[in-house]
Amino acid sequence: MRSLFKKIIAGVLRVEAAAALRVYRPHIVAVTGSVGKTSTKDAIFAMLAGSYHVRGSEKSFNSEFGLPLTILGLPNAWNNIFRWILNILDGAMLPHIGAHYPAWLVLEVGADRPGDISSLERWLPVDIAVITRLPEVPVHVEYFKSPEHVVEEKASLIKALKPHGTLVLFADDERTRALQSRTSGSVITFGFSEGASVRGEHFKILRAEDGTPMGMEGQLRVDGNAVRIEVPGTVGPHTFLPVLAAAAVGKALGKNLEEIAEALRAYAPPPGRMRLVRGIRGSTIIDDTYNSSPAAVQAAFETLALIEPKGRMIAVLGDMAELGKHSVGEHRAVGEQAAQVADLLVTVGYRARDIAEGALGAGMQDDAILQFENSEEAGAELARLVAKGDCVLIKGSQSMRMERAVEATMAEPGRMAELLVRQDSEWKKR
Repeated sequence: MRSLFKKIIAGVLRVEAAAALRVYRPHIVAVTGSVGKTSTKDAIFAMLAGSYHVRGSEKSFNSEFGLPLTILGLPNAWNNIFRWILNILDGAMLPHIGAHYPAWLVLEVGADRPGDISSLERWLPVDIAVITRLPEVPVHVEYFKSPEHVVEEKASLIKALKPHGTLVLFADDERTRALQSRTSGSVITFGFSEGASVRGEHFKILRAEDGTPMGMEGQLRVDGNAVRIEVPGTVGPHTFLPVLAAAAVGKALGKNLEEIAEALRAYAPPPGRMRLVRGIRGSTIIDDTYNSSPAAVQAAFETLALIEPKGRMIAVLGDMAELGKHSVGEHRAVGEQAAQVADLLVTVGYRARDIAEGALGAGMQDDAILQFENSEEAGAELARLVAKGDCVLIKGSQSMRMERAVEATMAEPGRMAELLVRQDSEWKKR
């Protein structure tokens, strides 16, 4: 019964969203991919917000509910049936009230199951489609026949492009780059590789006087010209990719490099994406708790190799969900990688036991591996053992609620609502 109710509500909201788009005719940037969608959406929002009236998907609103709710400017009603009814009534009125509707929408588009994106062609007219990385084993592959079917679902966003729309692609991923043949419109690529239209280069970690990491800096190169950019509060070269994607959108709109750089100064990386958080006893936490996938864990490990902490490197890794038949092999591969970069490995969840097995097989000592059932237990133990100078990476799929381990070890727990993911009251109840 509940499933039927959800389908009805989602269907009605979708019809109302389509009606609002027909009346107000906003320009639309739609972002999909398997890595970095929310950060990219936020960076694009920053790019546009200085020049236009713009609305972006709230947090990671990208589902069958999130997309129409963003278009209609309505909140998530969670489990409140009366609030959903009110949402439907408000959505029905929107096309008729002459609202001051945004000139631009920046929409995050996810694909949990087949048809989530391919159905958009019928009602979502996209001006700029942005596709981020499409790794070999993406998140949500459990509900698709194969990783290739996930790629096809993400690629179907191209069909929603208007005839003269622009396709923005991640240049460093062969699967993403190959999609440029699927449009006759203009294509702009972004990444670190030589052939990218918008390129990032010369990245390094910004450090405080005591060596503590504070963020990243590098160069943004567009049409042969370069400008220095900073992304404070986060680490890892891959944290620049949202900035590069946003710069590509700026290029599509005819902005010059100075205008692009100025707009991007307003970008703040969202919580839970390689965010630097001060830990207890002079430790540093890399909070990457929003979600997890094999590709994202690999990127996090590549960053750890650059940190050079004064203390230990501690990796706290929770289950990677929705990998289906790939789960055991991918978790063990993560464990093998962890053994190369971490002094101490903490696993959380039953799937993550395979991370421990992979680390043991790669030569990590048994006494350097701790295993827990949930993030609260892991956080309590971390709070006891973390020491000055330690660098602690905390990462896992959304269902593992790994932010609770950050809560237990952060130096400023009073700033949880500001710094961490999933801090609103509905999430706190779960």
